[in-house]
Amino acid sequence: MKFKMQDKQNQLIERISDEHLVVGVDIAQLTHVARAVNYRGIVVGDPLSFENNEDGFARLLDWINKLKNSKDLDTEIVGMEPTGHYWLNLSQWLYDRNIDVVTVNPHLVKKNKENRDNTQSKSDKKDALVIADMVKNGYYSFIRPTT
Repeated sequence: MKFKMQDKQNQLIERISDEHLVVGVDIAQLTHVARAVNYRGIVVGDPLSFENNEDGFARLLDWINKLKNSKDLDTEIVGMEPTGHYWLNLSQWLYDRNIDVVTVNPHLVKKNKENRDNTQSKSDKKDALVIADMVKNGYYSFIRPTT
């Protein structure tokens, strides 16, 4: 029996339930930006800028927990582009706290920019939102952490 790519995408979409907060993180060298949506793609909360260090990661986790509590959500999934090596610390830090961490293809992020507002404009906030939308729509891969 042949396995179709659409079947895999459907399985990834089905993993996102109405209990999920879907977070997209635009990775940068010094300051990351996070945006959150619910399982339907409705924006939840304001954007968060946070530094690429443990204090910044703790701010992100606090922000995620506040959004989950305010919207009565039980779990979260965090998506990001694997940009250089800058994403590795954040992904490992979240993984160590039992948070689902996934990556999205940077090429697809660039192609999906128009889906949100019909323009090719670029900003960190928009990229984070596009990443969250892609996760919600099943365009992601799970990370395999290494030592």
